[in-house]
Amino acid sequence: MRHSRAFAYSAGLVACFSLLTWLALIDTARALPAYARQTGQACVACHVSFPELTPYGRMFKLSGYTIGKRQELPLAMMAQFGVTSVSNNKDDQGQKIVPKTNQPVLSAASVFAAGKITDNIGGWIQWTYNNLATNSAGGTVGHSGIDNTDLRIVGRSENTDQTDMRWLYGLTIHNNPTVQDVWNSTPAFGFPFTVPPNGIGAAAATMLDGALAQQVAGVGGYVYWNRSVYVELTGYQTADGFFSPLRAGQDIHSPGGVHRLSGVNPYWRVAYNREWGFNSLMVGAYGAQFRLYPDNTTPFTPTDRFTDIAVDAQFQHISDPHTYTFQFTRIHEKQDYHASYPATLTGSPIGAGPTPANAHDTLTTDKFKATYYFRRKYGASLALFRTHGTTDAGLYGPGSVGGSANGSPNTNGYIVELDYLPLQNLRLMLQYYGYGKFNGSRSNYDGSGRRASDNNTVFANVWLVY
Repeated sequence: MRHSRAFAYSAGLVACFSLLTWLALIDTARALPAYARQTGQACVACHVSFPELTPYGRMFKLSGYTIGKRQELPLAMMAQFGVTSVSNNKDDQGQKIVPKTNQPVLSAASVFAAGKITDNIGGWIQWTYNNLATNSAGGTVGHSGIDNTDLRIVGRSENTDQTDMRWLYGLTIHNNPTVQDVWNSTPAFGFPFTVPPNGIGAAAATMLDGALAQQVAGVGGYVYWNRSVYVELTGYQTADGFFSPLRAGQDIHSPGGVHRLSGVNPYWRVAYNREWGFNSLMVGAYGAQFRLYPDNTTPFTPTDRFTDIAVDAQFQHISDPHTYTFQFTRIHEKQDYHASYPATLTGSPIGAGPTPANAHDTLTTDKFKATYYFRRKYGASLALFRTHGTTDAGLYGPGSVGGSANGSPNTNGYIVELDYLPLQNLRLMLQYYGYGKFNGSRSNYDGSGRRASDNNTVFANVWLVY
């Protein structure tokens, strides 16, 4: 507890300083600039296609978003409109599984405060309105809240001949594990960059794969040496007290509403990067250990433990007119249900969520993506994904979300995406999701005759950023 309070106090001072400095430096302005206006560069300088970063974009992010001229009012806006069509959107009773399919909807709209504060401080804060949020009755309601956020304080030193940066180091404060990462092989900004907001999702995912987004406060330090070696260490705790704005809009009062961590939970990241000509290559590893209370409203019980270890790689070739990129990651998670498993000291499980049938489980996710762009305007991507792990009827069985008849989390499939960028801040996208296995089986995975291919999805999307 003493170390946890010291962590919160030190990180709180840094976050407070960053936010107050940002607010103090904002003046009345006549425009709504984004990063492109700050740097004077076109969007394609930083992005292959938003949000996938180029080498210049990675340096911009690692430099604390401080490259360029500070804008008077560093604001940006984003909106997404789309149509989702699921192959079979009816359950065995003939009722819709997900609402508002086969009709155009505004899926999300965001406002960003983003950019340079000083030569050493910068970041971004995202606030999002979700038009397809669901209530307790399963209906859709408009809801807004904090989204991905990353604030940084950085320093740097040059080589002795002052020809290039030798050391880049910084402190990051954020609210989603891996959102601070600059390679798009990690989950927060990994492919698919846009998902169907009303598609049908599988039952299982690792903790690092989005389970803690906008629920935690992460404070980390990193160093980047000679544009080649990157090392980071971050601690995560529940976004309470001073950090509560980092999970504004989350359901923190209902049992099972959000995840709640015990103390400070470590995350680490190492990567080797090489750049030559039009090419860049990264190979790396990352991991974390999270201690979770089964019931977020009772933070004084035993905890479950999730240990994630991952490897990843990325290759990019960026030239004119051809650009192609490849990303891969594999996340292996060990799950220790010390509190949720029924055989605890009390003889009963804790919490409002599903009760695991096993004391220990494993879960592994593999993702691979290849993208090709012609003249940075016409793009095509192919992705393969697979999640597999221990059969657990308590977590994934018929009574759980997703309803696997055999209690298996195994899901695999592919994604095909076509993109057209008529303007640098407008993307038209068409996606197709095909499933070979869903929640443990190709056919009758839920015990009522539903096939994996019934969840195949077509998603058309318009993404506008200003």
